[in-house]
Amino acid sequence: MAYDFDLFVIGAGSGGVRAARFAAGFGAKVAVAESRYLGGTCVNVGCVPKKLLVYGAHVADELEQAAGFGWTLEEGHFDWGTLIANKNREIERLNGIYRNLLVNSGVTLLQGHAYITGAHEVEVEGQRYSAEHILIATGGWPQVPDIPGKELAITSNEAFYLKELPRRVLVVGGGYIAVEFAGIFQGLGADTTLLYRGDLFLRGFDGSVRTHLKEELQKRGLDLQFNADIQRIDQQDDGSLKAILKDGRELIADCVFYATGRRPMLDNLGLENTGVELDARGFIRVDEQYQTTEPSIIAIGDVIGRVQLTPVALAEGMAVARRLFKPEQYRAVDYQNIPTAVFSQPPIGTVGLTEEQALEAGHKVQIFESRFRAMKLTLTDIQEKTLMKLVVDAETDKVLGCHMVGPDAGEIIQGLGVALKAGATKQQFDETIGVHPTAAEEFVTMRTATR
Repeated sequence: MAYDFDLFVIGAGSGGVRAARFAAGFGAKVAVAESRYLGGTCVNVGCVPKKLLVYGAHVADELEQAAGFGWTLEEGHFDWGTLIANKNREIERLNGIYRNLLVNSGVTLLQGHAYITGAHEVEVEGQRYSAEHILIATGGWPQVPDIPGKELAITSNEAFYLKELPRRVLVVGGGYIAVEFAGIFQGLGADTTLLYRGDLFLRGFDGSVRTHLKEELQKRGLDLQFNADIQRIDQQDDGSLKAILKDGRELIADCVFYATGRRPMLDNLGLENTGVELDARGFIRVDEQYQTTEPSIIAIGDVIGRVQLTPVALAEGMAVARRLFKPEQYRAVDYQNIPTAVFSQPPIGTVGLTEEQALEAGHKVQIFESRFRAMKLTLTDIQEKTLMKLVVDAETDKVLGCHMVGPDAGEIIQGLGVALKAGATKQQFDETIGVHPTAAEEFVTMRTATR
C-alpha cells in the first residue's frame, strides 16, 4: 500500500524533532504535527527557560560575594517583568530555529492537534493522512493532586508566565523540579517555603547528596517543611491563598506552586482506535526498540516513562530513525551512567550508581567523600560548602558513581560521565593530574576512603 508518509511524528519536542529530521535525512518522507509550541517542554516550559531563571537568581549570590573582592555596589533592584520578557524573546528565537531545522530537512510541518484514527492514519484539523509508521512523542504534563482549591495552584507551565514575582510562595513537591523552583523563587527575592510529604526530598539520589543539599538550603534561609502536605487551598478576601495542611496548620501565600509529578500527555490522542497498550503507571508500553503493541506505532520520550530527560529523548529519536531508515547505523540507547544535573542552589551533578544502589546491587564499596568551602568564597563571609563523592567497587577498583553538590556541578559531571562510560578505575582517577586551582581537581585527589 502507498502511504502519504513513511513516518508521521506526533509532537515537535526534542525527541520528535530529532527523529523527524534524521529520518528525512535518511530519505524518508516525514510529517510532524504539533498543537502547541515547537521544541516541546524543554524549550518552552522546561529546562531552557528554567536555566535562564536560575542564572537570574544566581546574580544575587554574585552581588553578595562582590564585596569580598573589593567591589562596592549600590543596592540592586530586580525586575521580574524584564527577566520574563527577555526569556520570552529567547524562546521565540529557539522556536524559529526548530521550525527551520524541520523545514530545511524536508519535513512537512503541520500545526494542529493530531488524532490517531487507525493503525496507519492520523487526522489533523480535519485532514487525514496515512503513514507506514506513526511515532508518538507527545511528552508529559504536570499534574496537581485532586484537592479542594487545586484550581488556585500553578505548575511549571504557568510559572514562566507570571505577570509579577509573588511575594510569598509555597512550593509543593520533593523532586528536582520542586527543588529548582524553590531556589529560583527564593533567589529572586520571594519568601519561599518548600513542602514535601516525605522525610527528605530527591528520593533516588545519593543519600549524602540529599542531606548535604538540605543543609545548604537551610543555610540560605529556605523554609523546608518535610512530612507536610496540603489538604485544601482557600482564596482569601485580599487575594492571598491559605493552604490548610493535613496536620491542621495554615500557611498564607500569594502563590502555591505544585511540582508533584508529570503524567503522559495522551489527551484526545485516539489510542482507543489502535492496539496500543498502557503500562500500570499509565505510560505507553513499548519494547526495547520503542515498538508499541500496535506494530505500526512507536513511542519515545516522556510518554513512555523511562528516563525523562531531554538528551535521552534525543537519543531515542535518533535510534528510531536509524532502525527504520538506516538500520546499518542502528545502535541501542544505553541507559547506564547517564549524567544528570539538578539546577538547585547550589546545583547537583551526578552520574552512575548512588551508594545505596551500589550496596543493593551487591557491590562491596569504598566511599571517598570530601566537603570543602570553595576557593571563591574564602574572601567572603559565606559558609556554603561543596560536596564531592566517589562510590568505588572495592574488589575491582572500578568507579561506580560520582556525585557533587556545588558550583558548576553540571559542567564538571559531564566529563566524569565519559570516564564512567569508559569504565575508569579509582587508580586511573588518582593517576590523572588535576587542574589547579579548581574544585574539579578534588575528584582526582581524594586518596583516602572515608568509609
